[in-house]
Amino acid sequence: MTELSDATSDTALEPIGAVQRTQVGREATEPMREDIRLLGAILGDTVREQNGDAVFDLVERARVESFRVRRSEIDRAELATLFDGIDVRQAIPVIRAFTHFALLANVAEDIHRERRRAVHEKAGAPPQDSSLAATYLKLDTAELDSDTVADALVGALVSPVITAHPTETRRRTVFDTQHRITELMRLRLHGHAKTEDGREVERELRRHILTLWQTALIRLSRLKIQDEIETGLRYYAAAFFEVIPQVNAEVRAAFQARWPDTELLEEPILRPGSWIGGDRDGNPNVTADVVRLATGRAAYTALAHYFVELTKLEEELSMSLRLVHISDELTALAEACHEPARADEPYRRALRVIHARLTATAQQILDGQPEHQLDLGLEPYPTPGELLADLDAVDASLRANGSAVLADDRLTRLREAVRVFGFHLSGLDLRQNSDVHEEVVAELLAWAGVHPDYASLGESERVELLAGELATRRPLTGPDADLSELARKELDIVTAAARAVHVFGPQAVPNYIISMCQSVSDMLEAALLLKEAGLLDASSDHPYAPVGIVPLFETIDDLQRGSAVLEAALDLPLYRAVVATRGDSQEVMLGYSDSNKDGGYLAANWALYRAELDLVESARKTGIRLRLFHGRGGTVGRGGGPSYDAILAQPPGAVQGSLRITEQGEVIAAKYAEPRIAHRNLETLLAATLEATLLDVEGLGDTAEPAYEVLDDLAARAQRAYSELVHETPGFVEYFKASTPVSEIGALNIGSRPASRKPTTSISDLRAIPWVLAWSQSRVMLPGWYGTGTAFEEWISEEDGRLEVLQDLYRRWPFFATVLSNMAQVLAKSDLGLAAHYAELVEDEALRHRVFDKIVDEHARTIRMHKLITGQDDLLADNPSLARSVFNRFPYLEPLNHLQVELLRRFRSGDEDELVQRGILLTMSGLATALRNSG
Repeated sequence: MTELSDATSDTALEPIGAVQRTQVGREATEPMREDIRLLGAILGDTVREQNGDAVFDLVERARVESFRVRRSEIDRAELATLFDGIDVRQAIPVIRAFTHFALLANVAEDIHRERRRAVHEKAGAPPQDSSLAATYLKLDTAELDSDTVADALVGALVSPVITAHPTETRRRTVFDTQHRITELMRLRLHGHAKTEDGREVERELRRHILTLWQTALIRLSRLKIQDEIETGLRYYAAAFFEVIPQVNAEVRAAFQARWPDTELLEEPILRPGSWIGGDRDGNPNVTADVVRLATGRAAYTALAHYFVELTKLEEELSMSLRLVHISDELTALAEACHEPARADEPYRRALRVIHARLTATAQQILDGQPEHQLDLGLEPYPTPGELLADLDAVDASLRANGSAVLADDRLTRLREAVRVFGFHLSGLDLRQNSDVHEEVVAELLAWAGVHPDYASLGESERVELLAGELATRRPLTGPDADLSELARKELDIVTAAARAVHVFGPQAVPNYIISMCQSVSDMLEAALLLKEAGLLDASSDHPYAPVGIVPLFETIDDLQRGSAVLEAALDLPLYRAVVATRGDSQEVMLGYSDSNKDGGYLAANWALYRAELDLVESARKTGIRLRLFHGRGGTVGRGGGPSYDAILAQPPGAVQGSLRITEQGEVIAAKYAEPRIAHRNLETLLAATLEATLLDVEGLGDTAEPAYEVLDDLAARAQRAYSELVHETPGFVEYFKASTPVSEIGALNIGSRPASRKPTTSISDLRAIPWVLAWSQSRVMLPGWYGTGTAFEEWISEEDGRLEVLQDLYRRWPFFATVLSNMAQVLAKSDLGLAAHYAELVEDEALRHRVFDKIVDEHARTIRMHKLITGQDDLLADNPSLARSVFNRFPYLEPLNHLQVELLRRFRSGDEDELVQRGILLTMSGLATALRNSG
């Protein structure tokens, strides 16, 4: 690992497609390769120093042999023999070495993207797509009038929603050390050999890489949901507190400068959310105490940040009354501080009053108290709005008296932070499966004597009964009700949510999401639970509904029926009144993961597009404002891929100024682990949302319906091909379990959530994360492509001219181009040579060939069809950054895959050595880190 020249110097070693890079392209990427060489060399030195020559030599041999495999100089089987019978105590440091290299390669790639953007800007080139600067230019060209913009951005919201994920198992120490390494590499980027305090950058790199090497990458015990809560919150101190207020202020200023006669984006457009601690679908570990912990820790994080900022502001705003004028409002605010030492320092006194009132607030609403508190015996702030009003008074006084430059610094950032984070920090969504709701509601109705057997009722009878109950104020239960453990748990959870809404504000728990929602009664059952906790009152002329009811349509059939369910719900006067009290806004969540697992890649993507078209039309007919929540995972098989392209590929009218999107697992760290990268990724979400809202980006015009009909046909064919393999091939489940680490995902200490919703072995009950993660670990990546090649080949072959139709759609239609581009990314990351190694874990040879041969055939067919339609030999021709990543790092994945297979074989044969289990988990973590969007 001391040299990477054999990875980068041979011009014959090109990514998939064997397209030769130009000399200009190689020169542009040489700094990144030099960074990788430096980090790899330091890591290699560290391995040798800490673990000796034998381990280092094995790592080096594995590295060299991996590159020989890529150059086709040796067969893969020869590399695999390197690890046959390896002592697990020697295997662990080898796995760690390649995992650490993947992590360091991520740092080098992130730094290189910064380098390329700086070169781009220095050259005076136009802003790059996906930047807000480029979006502003497009909006200026469109010459939009202020009324159009104002109407389109009513209730505008862009919300990345952080969710727990089993592949994000890195400990905080590793997270922080990686951040420090990034900062040091950034110093090198700008030509600095020393840090600000005079330390040599390279020596500091060695120190931190040694720390990384000596720190355990993963926990020995199963991750608890409390750990996941803390993991999600660490992104605020790492990046969100700095970046989100800044970006909100930037966008507001840009829009109000262009359309000054409006009050555009007065509310922050960018507001984060979370599922960690509120998503109990299939996770029995979420309880009322967990909901209280999640909302309480979030509030603690927000207020702790405010205390730090107020303390620093008190130090900075030292102006004397003898030297400056102040406003009457500031004078009145400062009067509550009677400290003689600060008699002529009005700003400090005012800030101490704010600090003291916030201290009283913290003591009133938090379970634990942050540092930097100040108790002056003052009253707490009832709402964040009153805290903001006092900060605004400080700001106004500074600006009115010639000190705007002071107001524009830390004070502005704090005011923006309070606007977006309030006392709640981020909105915690609740989520539960509709089957659980049905069971609990049936019990409540029976206990209250309303109906003895709710489950026996048809849909229309259920809706009538539930609507009647929702129209009354009468609760179904009381504190002493004799209920089952499940019913009591569910009621306690919504009661904990009600407490959070009351204590931290309505944004603390903004939504209740219904998984596997298939009917109006599914929506009303959730409403009834909210009513029991006091979170819904539809019995009066002024309904109360602080928590939105959000149907989640997941399977392909449910997506196809989603608009009908929504319209039927809105036809109910009672539910329509609830939506009206929420500003006529209705959120709908779309499930990318389960629809893919249900019907395959192309069918799922098209079902989602069609569902959005139908929902947009339903919103138009019913007069509501639709907000779509996209349940995307990191991998393409779960809706992943470049966010900018994905958002622009939405159908017309589907964005409407609002977008919520889940962010999961290692993708969160890749996007939000430090401020500059977070700024870029949040900017991308905003840029795409604004463009999709205000510009015509679909590009089909009058030819939309014929294009839709083509995709209807292709999707049906793709689903048949996928179903034939996954749902109809005898023994497929056994093959999947044997040829991937899916069983170990559930057996080992990965995440707090069980791998399956129910204790069964069926694909339908398996959670989407382990389904996709398992296929990515074995390098098949099946959920991101299977069935598509057959669909294209069949359709093209049936009639002359059809290939040209698809080629035309690829050129004109962002949706179709994005589907093909994302599929190509998955195909580029797949490796059926390695997949064959995993297939050998299937003892039944006939079953192995029955399934794996189909996968191989479809893989080749899909690559062939992609080339025909796009005209590109190189799968990654439209994604040079990913092409570089695949080229530079994928040989380093090879040893991880071989070692994973070796350790899986031992584990399954009964080897109970704890190090074998730890090694499997380390390989999973290493591969997830290297692939970056594996689950």
